[in-house]
Amino acid sequence: MERKRFMEPFLIFGLGNPGREYERTRHNIGFIALDKLSIEWKIDISRFRYKSLVGEGKFAGNRIFLVKPQTYMNNSGNSVRSFMRFYKLEPTRLLVIHDDLDLPFGSIRLREEGGSAGQRGMQSIISKIGTDDFARLRIGIGRPPGRMDPMDYVLKKFSHNSETDLDLVLNTVVRSIEVMLKDGIEKAMTLYNHSVLQDE
Repeated sequence: MERKRFMEPFLIFGLGNPGREYERTRHNIGFIALDKLSIEWKIDISRFRYKSLVGEGKFAGNRIFLVKPQTYMNNSGNSVRSFMRFYKLEPTRLLVIHDDLDLPFGSIRLREEGGSAGQRGMQSIISKIGTDDFARLRIGIGRPPGRMDPMDYVLKKFSHNSETDLDLVLNTVVRSIEVMLKDGIEKAMTLYNHSVLQDE
């Protein structure tokens, strides 16, 4: 049974919006995190399947799929549902990475389950697969300054000044997922659910 579990795909979805105008924006940090995983694990995300860009590889004995839905954020659930149905996967074989306005920039939160926290991509996924019992990794982007509209804020690109800090966050994201796959989500939560920048 244990061998079968490792042979089953493990799906890692990063949420974002397709198109050059959305590249490196706060709302696309799920895509940015997958790009980092792609580099670290040498998995090329270039195939197109189920309206998504997909890369397939291996890590820690797991067959890994890195997936970027190309349907725009609000319809991310269509892609997740298609992959899970095709491979007949349980929700335990799914991790979703997305931005979170309510977490300060520099913080990450890994959870085994939970609601959408108002994130529309997550709302779509929960609605389409009929459960919220799957892992998610929230990457904090902080609240907009002053009276800036939250929608304008999430669609702004990361500033040049924040790129170094962003690299530190992404490195921690990769490490947390590696620990999750090797040693389980509880250990990863204990080690990495904190402010990356504060601890540096």
